Amino acid sequence: MDTPPPVLETARLILRPPVPGDAAAIARMNREERAFHAPTSPVRPAEFFEEDHWREKAGALEEERKAGRGLALFLFLHEAPLFPVGHAGLSNIVRSAFHAAHLGYSLREAYQGKGLMTEALEAVVRHAFGPMNLHRLMANHMPDNVRSARVLERLGFEREGKARAYLNIAGRWEDHILTARVNPLWQPTGLSR
Repeated sequence: MDTPPPVLETARLILRPPVPGDAAAIARMNREERAFHAPTSPVRPAEFFEEDHWREKAGALEEERKAGRGLALFLFLHEAPLFPVGHAGLSNIVRSAFHAAHLGYSLREAYQGKGLMTEALEAVVRHAFGPMNLHRLMANHMPDNVRSARVLERLGFEREGKARAYLNIAGRWEDHILTARVNPLWQPTGLSR
């Protein structure tokens, strides 16, 4: 999948893959939001909060994108195009008979409650179901994460069940609500990998 990296734009946001020049800003965002996101995130190694890690990670994420295995996007406001306010991404992309991916996302605390994540994920879903031609997106959240549940519901994701001890979050195995959305316009493309 050696195509140019996508840049998605919405009324208020630019969503784009990270580049090495974003490393300091991404590391800073992660440090500033560490306490806020800790209860809903895996335990992060110390390097997750360091600039050098993100300089290298940008290249690794680009290789994943080129290989068709993932798409990591960081969210920037139009008026502050170098200041990341969150991220959204597709991981575990599988083709063959599945054509599916997991959707993940997070947003800085100060920017929540403004509809930005819904706006960002609408663009990601359009891209996933349009140019990427994925058939199914899956997004999961902890049962008490009401804000995330509402975002997914607004986007048309449907609850499919509950997985016990699904992900290790903040050092504990946590149950998750499983949701998914199917692309009604999916077309076979001959991809067999």
